[in-house]
This record gives sequence, structure tokens and C-alpha cells, in this order.
Amino acid sequence: MSWLQVIVLSALQGLTEFLPVSSSGHLRIFSTWWFGADAGASFTAVVQLGTEAAVLVFFFKDIVRIIVAWFRGLFNADKRDDPDYRLGWFVIVGSIPIGIIGLLAKDLIRDAARNLWITAIVLILFSFVFLLAEKMGKQDRPVEPKQLKGLTMKDAIVMGLAQCLALIPGVSRSGGTISAGLFLNMSREAAARFSFLLAIPAVLASGLFSLPDAFDPSVGQSASWAQLLIGTAIAFVVGYAAIAWFLQFVQKHSLAWFAGYRVILGLLVMGLLAAGIIPAT
Repeated sequence: MSWLQVIVLSALQGLTEFLPVSSSGHLRIFSTWWFGADAGASFTAVVQLGTEAAVLVFFFKDIVRIIVAWFRGLFNADKRDDPDYRLGWFVIVGSIPIGIIGLLAKDLIRDAARNLWITAIVLILFSFVFLLAEKMGKQDRPVEPKQLKGLTMKDAIVMGLAQCLALIPGVSRSGGTISAGLFLNMSREAAARFSFLLAIPAVLASGLFSLPDAFDPSVGQSASWAQLLIGTAIAFVVGYAAIAWFLQFVQKHSLAWFAGYRVILGLLVMGLLAAGIIPAT
């Protein structure tokens, strides 16, 4: 990979990871359109460690609070009424589905699912899921956005299953989980906050698991250690800013703004594919 490619794609990863536009879809599209080759699922997964580090730093106090409460409750039954103890279990249980499916469907995710026709179609179709979630979601559940008091195991399982859809480039991890939260009548802010916490185990596992493959040209373009480190750092900085902006945005604005962008991008990609300007695979 060239340095320009690494810098551009890493910044794009940081910008789109937490927005409901599909970071994997964007990297798949723009790496082919601008640089003539798919960077590969492994490069994407490793650079995601930078955006995941941004989540860890941004939510550091929340994460420490949840971990401490979880361990206290694990060894002391009197502490199990703590909402943070239950929240720890919600993150663990909600992360199981994507871990299982991601491992079993590893080859499919890296090959067939990365066809750009699929990405373009999914970008468009899933936009209507956003619109439907906004229309049907009453957002009247008493789930407190900061500490997520009122969240249930059912919420964790449903949003965890929705997160699995992000394995298909074009869906969006945050878009899928936030939409599921809206269908469960949670507020956008509460759904977004739990979506970010839920992504931590999945993205960390994916990035660490894919680290050796990032240097193997057979699973995408290979990158040097220096390129991966710089790319991860860029994704961290841009991703941190994106988190702060998005959490403020969803308090007052709907996902419809992103749905419109996704439809336009999907149609553009279809046009480029039909004209033979970019290859589907």
C-alpha cells in the first residue's frame, strides 16, 4: 500500500466508523475508486483498532465504572442490583452473536460479501431501515442516556443481533444497532451510547484476530508495520472527533440525514459499476 492510500483510508475509517454510513463500505468503495484496488478486510479491521481506542478514551470513565461494578457484583451478590453490573453483562451477551458469526463466516466476509454491487445495494436498502426506525420508534422508553439505566437483556440481545449485519459492507454497525434501539423505543442518544459500548469487544477482537493477515497480500493489499501504526493513529484522532460530534448530533437530528447520503452514494457506485469505471470485485 502507498502512504497516500494509508493516510486517506485511515482518515476515512475514523470519520465513518461511528456514523451510520458503513466504514467498511466506504473503505471498500473508495479504495477501489481512488486507488484501483480493494485494501482488504484485514487492513480495515486493523485500522479499526484506532477508532476503537478512541471509544476507549472517550468513554474511559464509563468503562472503568462498568468493569469495577461488574467484578464487584461477580463476587458479591449484594452488589448485583447496581445498573452498571447489569450493563457489563449486557455488553458481554450482546457481543456474543457477532463473535460467533464473524468467526464462522470469516471467508465469506473477506470475499463474496465485498462485491461492490452488494455494497451499493445494501447502502440503499438499509437506508429505508433507518427511515422506518425513525418513523416507528416512539423514543419514549425510560432509558437514561448517560448510565443507560433501564436497559434490559432483551435490548442487549436484539442490538447484538443487529450488530451482526455490520459484517456486510454497506450496512453500518452503528446504523444497525441504533436502528434496533429505535425499534425498541429507546432514544437516539441512549441507543448510540450503548452501540459504542457494544462495539468495543467486537472491534478489538476483529482487529487483533486480523493483525497477522494485514501483511498477507492474499487477503488484500499488504501494509508495513509503520503504515499500520500511522494509519491507526490517524483513525484514532479522527474517530475521537467523530464520536463527540455524533453524540451531539443525534440528540436533535434524525438518522434520515444519513439515509439520504447513503442512497446518493449507493446510486453513484451503481453508476460507476455499470459504466465499467470501477470493478465489482
